[in-house]
Amino acid sequence: MENYAEVLTWALAESRERPLRNGEPVLIRYDIPGLALAEAVYSRLMDMHLSPVTMANPTPYMEMERYLNSSYGQLLFQQPGLAELYSQVGGVINIIAPEELTHLQTVDPRTIAEARRADTPNRRILQRRRQSGAMGWTTCIYPTEALAEASGMTLDEYAKALLRACWLNMPDPVREWRRMQREVGELGAWLDGLAIDRLKVESENADLTVGMGENRRFVGVNGANIPGYEIYVAPDSRKVDGIYYADQPTLRYGRLLFGLSLEFSGGIATTVEAERGATFVQQQLYSDAGARRVGEFSLTDKRFSRVDRFMAHTLLDENFGGEHGNCHIALGGSVLESFAGPAEMLTPELEYELGFNSSDMHWDLVNTQPKRVTAWLKDGTPKLIYENGEFRL
Repeated sequence: MENYAEVLTWALAESRERPLRNGEPVLIRYDIPGLALAEAVYSRLMDMHLSPVTMANPTPYMEMERYLNSSYGQLLFQQPGLAELYSQVGGVINIIAPEELTHLQTVDPRTIAEARRADTPNRRILQRRRQSGAMGWTTCIYPTEALAEASGMTLDEYAKALLRACWLNMPDPVREWRRMQREVGELGAWLDGLAIDRLKVESENADLTVGMGENRRFVGVNGANIPGYEIYVAPDSRKVDGIYYADQPTLRYGRLLFGLSLEFSGGIATTVEAERGATFVQQQLYSDAGARRVGEFSLTDKRFSRVDRFMAHTLLDENFGGEHGNCHIALGGSVLESFAGPAEMLTPELEYELGFNSSDMHWDLVNTQPKRVTAWLKDGTPKLIYENGEFRL
């Protein structure tokens, strides 16, 4: 617990530009099964002379009451004071510890989407503060019976897998994360220096072209997620074409989906097929105007990742290493930290002009097949950058 709390506070500090100040408030948002970790983080923040603020997330029962037993006004209701709190906190630590994974499967996805839209102004406050460097942000997983069962493990096996994934079984986990930050940072700098026009992803079931766009940079190990080994970028959402295949299962709103195939034309997902859940995916693609576009493209090098099996949560599964590494795309909102210029310049108008996507959705879909990724440079030459799960530096 102490190791985990130390890693999370390190990640929080790394995810913002300016050092945390004495007395600055830090919000701990946690699921109730993760209370023990929340307490360890609280103690760590106190030792750092910060001011922890705690907020328990709704239980599955509370969520069901909101979505199935509420009036329209109750569904859209926002807790008073959230905007003020979000405008003042210097950091947010999110502890995900789901008590159940399938309780929302009977809820109409449109109801959930409506509630999320009502919360958009509050989320925008956090997004802008993160983007400006005024606020740190990190998210982690705490092992629960629900996660273990969904991934086919015992709780003890799941906890050990998570321990290993976050380097918590090492004598000095923060030192390991600093080392990885340096090494992944070197890869990101190499990719930024290539002057890439577009990326070509080829696997058994995927043949996708992803346009890079202007004023972009690759991001990796920035503290936003623990664990987080991936190197990612926000592509030009108007320049994604071809077929993408997600072979890794994904859980969304209590529904298990797998074998997803999406065909893109001019940046828009025009065709959807799935071994399970095609109708639900189609509903999600129409949840708002940006849901059918790509907001993130990511690659994970298997030499960095310590996630080697399905763990029933995207935070871990998007970092899958295994035998062939992974790539993933995210449908929906762009990762704005990929903007290469000063954060204060990125107005909504400039986001649109540069092809950053705007959406309330951000849904990661992972491909773990053997693949080749070729960068087509701006001078017209191709360069193989990723093969057999490894970057080709």
